[in-house]
Amino acid sequence: MPEGHTLHRLARLHQRLFARRPVAVSSPQGRFAESAALLDGAVLTRAEAHGKHLFHSYGRDRVVHVHLGLYGTFVEAALPAPEPVGQLRMRLVGETHYADLRGPTACELITPAEARAVRARLGADPLRRDSDPEHAWARISRSRSPLATLLMDQTLVAGVGNVYRAELLFRHGLDPLLPGRDLDRDVWDAMWPDLVALMRAGVRLGRIDTVRPEHDPRRRGEPGRRDRHGGEVYVYRRAGLPCLVCGTPIEHSAHQNRNLFHCPTCQPPTPGVVEP
Repeated sequence: MPEGHTLHRLARLHQRLFARRPVAVSSPQGRFAESAALLDGAVLTRAEAHGKHLFHSYGRDRVVHVHLGLYGTFVEAALPAPEPVGQLRMRLVGETHYADLRGPTACELITPAEARAVRARLGADPLRRDSDPEHAWARISRSRSPLATLLMDQTLVAGVGNVYRAELLFRHGLDPLLPGRDLDRDVWDAMWPDLVALMRAGVRLGRIDTVRPEHDPRRRGEPGRRDRHGGEVYVYRRAGLPCLVCGTPIEHSAHQNRNLFHCPTCQPPTPGVVEP
């Protein structure tokens, strides 16, 4: 599933390509046709993201809410747009570019009040300047749940997925199963700005890069990471490979039906804590 930096990158792109101008809106697939007809020819006033959610605002009373889920994709290109093919949920056509949305979990026309309700259910987004990490800390510091669970809770920290979770925990030497209430406040105060910086880099680069320069294998003449995520990472999808810091093989486990990666040396287990 795309993580928060992807949605913010999309929002910035759509703001640049389509905002403040009329857009043609259609639903070749038909599932969004009625709503598209209401929007066709309207001015897209703002595109913004919160966590893994994208919002397109049209005037003061209409908002398109998109959640890509596991399979959703947005593709943008210069005009002319080709003939629609396949399950194309929504097409936007502006003055110079078009954007095609396929396979989202959600693509719905809602009111601004409903959009605010969606956002009210979300936690602090490291990529939004209006986010308050104190709210997340207040809940984390009282919770018996492990950090691996808490960091993926979108009502606490919006936009973090498997990759950022694994990498943030590694960068701060934390056992993924450490209960939130046992996390030191000083460590949280270091984690939050680090997460902000990592995700801002993700928006800028279009990939997740988490490896510090001194640990980058490319500086040692070794091959870099090659998969669809593109960036250099410490532990995510590196099960069995040597840790870039200590050489210990990276371990993999399942946590709440999601993949979890960590280094047992750099992230020593918490005494007495086992997988709940």
